[in-house]
Amino acid sequence: MEETISLKEIYEIVKKRLSLIVSFVIGAALLAAIVSFFILTPIYQSSTQFIVNQSQESSNQEMQIDQNTIRTNVELINTYNVIITSTAILNDVIEELSLSYSPEALKSNIQVSSEQNSQVVTVTVKDPDPALATEIANTTVHVFQEKIPDLMNVDNVNILSEAITKENPSPVEPKPMLNIAIGIVLGLMVGVGIAFLLEYLDTKIRTEQDVEEKLGLTLIGVISTIEADDIRRDPSTTTQPVKRGGFHHVQAKKTGTN
Repeated sequence: MEETISLKEIYEIVKKRLSLIVSFVIGAALLAAIVSFFILTPIYQSSTQFIVNQSQESSNQEMQIDQNTIRTNVELINTYNVIITSTAILNDVIEELSLSYSPEALKSNIQVSSEQNSQVVTVTVKDPDPALATEIANTTVHVFQEKIPDLMNVDNVNILSEAITKENPSPVEPKPMLNIAIGIVLGLMVGVGIAFLLEYLDTKIRTEQDVEEKLGLTLIGVISTIEADDIRRDPSTTTQPVKRGGFHHVQAKKTGTN
């Protein structure tokens, strides 16, 4: 038989395990904050841009730039995006800057992008050292500009803007607030999941409804629990609860004269 759960039961479970859920949320948020602020290495980025256009020789000849030329330059950008992060370029960058990176590691730190149908290409470099990120970005574009005429027999790359290091650069990674928000969401999901799991594994019978649902028995009567303080005492009798063998018995002692 398929079991169903109502919104009221969900509310009761969440209310019952609220402290557990809150503990998971707070713990996950604190863990995310500690990792973001004290464990992860801050990463800085620097960007430079170059434009793919007519060569200087063609400009001197005052060639008219038509739509076909622009389209050709845009199509070349996809090829340039591959070449600029190739080993032929990055090896020269590593040698010129005396970097400890391998070409593969350096490639993972470089991102090349361009807007659709745009002749401007942006080269973004990420590194724990903001000054080094700027040097890598500028050197990569300079080396690419020098080698592209030999690689493709074209001369249509001009630097549009060089990368610069700000006075007080801010890291782009990690993002503490985003990480803490993700931690809170994950903590909430895990806390609620564990709360429902504990409720599912809890087979104790506590209410009349549990008797009918878990044992399949028809309830015909209920014996209420009476505390010792609720018993009406006779003025001439004192009652004292005595615990024996796990059960509470009441021992009565008659007071007064014989």
